[in-house]
Amino acid sequence: MKFVLAPDKFKGSLTGMQFCKVVEEHLKKIMPKSEILSLPLSDGGDGTIEILKYHLKGKLIHVEVNDPLFRPIQTSYLFMDSIKTAFVEMAGASGMALLKPEEQNCFYTTTFGTGEVILAAIRQGAKTIILGIGGSATNDCGIGMANALGYKFEDKNGNELSPIGKNLSRIHNINTHNVFKDLKHIDFKVACDVTNPLYGKQGAAYIYGPQKGASENEVKLLDDGLKHIAKVFVKQFGKDVQNIKGAGAAGGMGAGTSVFLNAELQSGIDLVKDLIGFDEKIKHADWIVTGEGKLDSQTLSGKTIQGVLASAKANNIKVAALCGSISVSKKQAKKLGIVYSDAITDYAKNLEDAMVNTEKHLSEIVIKFIESIKQT
Repeated sequence: MKFVLAPDKFKGSLTGMQFCKVVEEHLKKIMPKSEILSLPLSDGGDGTIEILKYHLKGKLIHVEVNDPLFRPIQTSYLFMDSIKTAFVEMAGASGMALLKPEEQNCFYTTTFGTGEVILAAIRQGAKTIILGIGGSATNDCGIGMANALGYKFEDKNGNELSPIGKNLSRIHNINTHNVFKDLKHIDFKVACDVTNPLYGKQGAAYIYGPQKGASENEVKLLDDGLKHIAKVFVKQFGKDVQNIKGAGAAGGMGAGTSVFLNAELQSGIDLVKDLIGFDEKIKHADWIVTGEGKLDSQTLSGKTIQGVLASAKANNIKVAALCGSISVSKKQAKKLGIVYSDAITDYAKNLEDAMVNTEKHLSEIVIKFIESIKQT
């Protein structure tokens, strides 16, 4: 029997690689003749660098860039020399985790550091750059990133503006004279798993601004700024970003990458699967064992398990989901295409126990799963 182990991380308690190790250990004990292939996954958010490094043997390149408040920090990106591809996590240079709680306010933050990482990757020789845009501390529509790449943002008097969310509504002209010349030769792909428009009640500012420290008044001003720059984009580049699905991702970074980098916005899990050749590797498998911290109604919004289910269905492979917690019914899970499901929270005393003793409880549900299929 062939098993493919394809989990995401259990945030805060278990990596995808650790999950694979636990499941493989028990499979080898109970079903020693089984064929096991470990293919841990990620949906393009934090942790994707580790997953791609595991599969593609890339190297981490360390760079000094600016954080969201223009202070120098060390960060890194993954470079895969064999395919001239770099993976950049926006959170590494422009993420919420880089700021103290009292510093978090997307009215004043910038994506400038992300642009610096992109520039470093191009100079390293990258021909394709994949940008994961989760965990951002910004709402600048990507003007900070663009500024690092040579774009200048000018007010009505021709003065250059600092590339922060607060200044979006003051942009009169986007000066492209000094844009990094090799930019147009790079293939950019953006791992984007939200569908929010750029502005409006479902847009970047109103939905995510309060979580990033903006006050009620600042959220309104940011939304006005996003509306304003959308008009500038139409006037200067002939591009209506409001109609792009996911334009509002990461404080408008979805729109910004589309305009400034001519990037394609894609599902993060699909990008990762393509990069590691997932669909080819799972052929002739009997089971895919997947898992993540929480299986809920959001699972079908571009999450890892959704990607696994799509591949499994196309190849007629059964799926077992072993998760931290499950808030959909067994009937709903079956409807999604999950043949077998179980959750750690059903075995742990409480949430703390589930988080601290994840491996122990995962072992319990793995053994139960293997015993159940051994009898069939």
